[in-house]
Amino acid sequence: MEAISNQNHAPLFHATPPDQFTLLSKHVLSKLSNFLWPCAFLLATSVEAFLLLQNWDLMFHFLLLCFLLLCFLMKHFLSKPSPIYLVDFSCLKPPSYCRVPFAAFLENASMLECFDSESIAFMAKVLHSSGQSEATCLPPALHYIPPKTNQTESIKEVQMVLFPIMEDLLAKTNISPLDIDILIINCSGFCPSPSLGSIVINKYSIRSDIKSYNISGMGCSASALCIDLAQNLLRVHKNSNAIVLSTEILSTGWYSGNEKSKLLINCLFRMGSAAILLSNKKEAKKTAKYRLVRTHRTQRAFDDKAYFSAIREEDSDGKLGVTLKRDLLQVAGETLRENISILGSEILPLSEKFWYGVSVVKKRFIKSEGIYVPNFKTVIQHFCLPCSGRPVIREIGKGLKLSERDIEPALMTLHRFGNQSSSSLWYELAYLEAKERVHKGDKIWQLGMGSGPKCNSVVLKCIRPIVGEYKKGPWADCIHQYPIIAMD
Repeated sequence: MEAISNQNHAPLFHATPPDQFTLLSKHVLSKLSNFLWPCAFLLATSVEAFLLLQNWDLMFHFLLLCFLLLCFLMKHFLSKPSPIYLVDFSCLKPPSYCRVPFAAFLENASMLECFDSESIAFMAKVLHSSGQSEATCLPPALHYIPPKTNQTESIKEVQMVLFPIMEDLLAKTNISPLDIDILIINCSGFCPSPSLGSIVINKYSIRSDIKSYNISGMGCSASALCIDLAQNLLRVHKNSNAIVLSTEILSTGWYSGNEKSKLLINCLFRMGSAAILLSNKKEAKKTAKYRLVRTHRTQRAFDDKAYFSAIREEDSDGKLGVTLKRDLLQVAGETLRENISILGSEILPLSEKFWYGVSVVKKRFIKSEGIYVPNFKTVIQHFCLPCSGRPVIREIGKGLKLSERDIEPALMTLHRFGNQSSSSLWYELAYLEAKERVHKGDKIWQLGMGSGPKCNSVVLKCIRPIVGEYKKGPWADCIHQYPIIAMD
């Protein structure tokens, strides 16, 4: 980081720490806008009744109408939130020496005494049917025999996956670490002390008044959840920059037992991380790629069946691992339906809402089969789906009536990089950019699903042309090879 911190920065967005007056003024304006409209309406109604009784000239009625219109416009502008921009993002491209071909993975596993022959055969079957290629990567700690799963190696992995993307994002956006007002880091399975946020703050000598948050235990939905959190914080803290770092530390999640439901994690999860810069500064509009349109979060932890569908627990031998139950797909479907029904009511056109409502009524009173699935492609041009596995991607695509081209970013990300947990959504967006499919005005729906279970949606709108991304980023050396048609 010395190379970056010693540069003479001409930052695009200068840091302005929010003060108490900013927070107070926002609160007062919000309360004022809520109070203004009913008072103005009551006053106008009273005056209008008086004018009618007194038979006053028509001009006074016109002036009253202008007064009402002025009050409406004042309420609109006072209550309208400032736009939040996604300036840019960076994804880690793991080094080639971390690559784990299937044969090497299985050979190393067979040399470990903890796995029996049945477990080796099961992992081989999972790998070959997973939809991953031979180019996916695991951290160096898991290349040792036996794997190194201690605290020291996990900290090394943190530095390996977070520092490069942080530095790349700062360089791409031309901002200094001192310009960061909010820092959010998500990692589901590794929660050290000092925290991941403290590790990053210490590395880059970030300001003492930074607002730092660590999100753990949220699974693959955490990145979308962090965007929602950043949005809420930027609504409060004006003139601020927020950075979100998403990753999963795999060396702490390695399972060394023989329960099949826990062995899946060893086979499916691979290295990856992403850094995202969001800002509510006016200057950000000039360089930002996207504007944040909407976020929505739902969860089903209140239901026991859903809660236990994916859970970290010890096996009968006391070995810790993440259990994935057979009914996980069904639970994911229920969680997804709840999320998209609410999101659809907010973004879909009236025609799609109408036909959905008709189908619900018909199913309830006429007992007709099925409920109409709204066509989200009327408002969304691109989809970034969970990379939990090929069956999950295809099932979600089928449920949303998406084409092969729509689910292509998720399938190709799974193939090239594996399931990178929460950061997979950004590799999919990077794929779309590298293919130069994202155009100004297009909307992208990022859908994150994780243990809990939770489903989080983020809708972005492209606000400028995006070109030349095929030359950089994680897909730079292989985008010409994709899409790979024969994947099933």
